[in-house]
Amino acid sequence: MNSQSPAGHVHLSYSLLCDDVRLEAGNKLSIMGIFQDIYLPSLPSTVLRFALLNHWVGQGRHETQIQLLSPGRGKTLMKTSPSRFSLDPRSFADNVTLFNNLGFSEYGTHILQVYLDGFMMKELPLNVLKPPTPNTRVN
Repeated sequence: MNSQSPAGHVHLSYSLLCDDVRLEAGNKLSIMGIFQDIYLPSLPSTVLRFALLNHWVGQGRHETQIQLLSPGRGKTLMKTSPSRFSLDPRSFADNVTLFNNLGFSEYGTHILQVYLDGFMMKELPLNVLKPPTPNTRVN
């Protein structure tokens, strides 16, 4: 995967899956509940809300889009509308994508793909798992 787009000078510094992102006083971000796994006791099931935070560094005008693939990459489960942002030289932009009422119908490693200007920049695993069974062993 490329860390630099042929479309311009921009770098994806990091991507975080989390429960929520909030803009605080002083233009600071508060990031709640960083995760990689979602535990669902049964399927199909709906996750009410989570967020993907992408931190871009560079310059220029850009368009980003997120796509979610099923385990095995057989199906595109959702694709966001394009989101545009601008970067002044040597600046950064934080792009937050909120996922609301997202349905899952199978367990396994789903793939979130981050696109910039039509080029895939990064893939993140999103594991949808059954909750672990409690250990009933008594010592």
